[in-house]
Amino acid sequence: MRRRFVTLDVFTDQPFAGNPLAVVLDAEGLAADRMQAVAREFNLSETVFVLPPADSRHRARLRIFTPARELPFAGHPTVGTAVLLGLRDEDSTGLRAFGLEEEVGIVSCAVERRSDRVGTARFRVPRLPEPWGEGLEPARAAWGLGLDPTEIGFDRHRPSRHSAGVPYDLVPVASLEALARAQPSPESFQAVFGASSHPSVYAYAREGHGFRARMFFTAPSLIEDPATGSAAASFAGTLMQYEPLGDGEHDVRIRQGVEMGRPSEIALQVVIRHGELASAEIGGSAVVVSEGEIEA
Repeated sequence: MRRRFVTLDVFTDQPFAGNPLAVVLDAEGLAADRMQAVAREFNLSETVFVLPPADSRHRARLRIFTPARELPFAGHPTVGTAVLLGLRDEDSTGLRAFGLEEEVGIVSCAVERRSDRVGTARFRVPRLPEPWGEGLEPARAAWGLGLDPTEIGFDRHRPSRHSAGVPYDLVPVASLEALARAQPSPESFQAVFGASSHPSVYAYAREGHGFRARMFFTAPSLIEDPATGSAAASFAGTLMQYEPLGDGEHDVRIRQGVEMGRPSEIALQVVIRHGELASAEIGGSAVVVSEGEIEA
């Protein structure tokens, strides 16, 4: 059966930047193993399959696959799919709000159309970040990233482990220059970061009033991701642990993919009440790049 698909570049408003995403429409009736095969065929970091919602109050149900496995939640697939659905809605002028059903739960989204092919979306993180273990020792994190131990950490930041549905090792790097040199080998990566159910490391450094990040993961070989919303959601936990943030709204800019030649910009907003993280939102742009059909 032929099924429509669209590819978008996410966390950017320019084609051939940001993080590529494939969205398969008309996915009803596709078995999970067939979805996995289609995701391997596209061979992007994630492929989304759009299904009718279980609850008619929501816009759609999403299933998200890497080339190797299904994910309960991911940021750039949520932003990209929300933008695409918003662009395709007949009443897509102005701001649209709807819920997307993902394995992690209901994800509340707001979408704004910028043109026929470009929009912005933001979503509330459905699960606030929680620690999933003790952060790595700096020397071990350094070996995993191919850096010197003196290049791990800045200010109060030390390695940490947080998950907002997908677990990450988060490693602060002392400078942008060191961050650009980071390059884990497959052997050191597996030895250092392989204890997770989703082996991934999110290395970050300060950049002006925001941060620059790089994310390495296995899917199934070791690769780098140009923009990672689920890691930004986990990063909210790191900010709560190490940044002197007071009550109120805090907007944080994260740039990623610079070293790959696919610059991305992620908007993270955290809301703190009575010293506790009350909510977090992830936002960014997406642009439609291609459309077609796939036999699946």
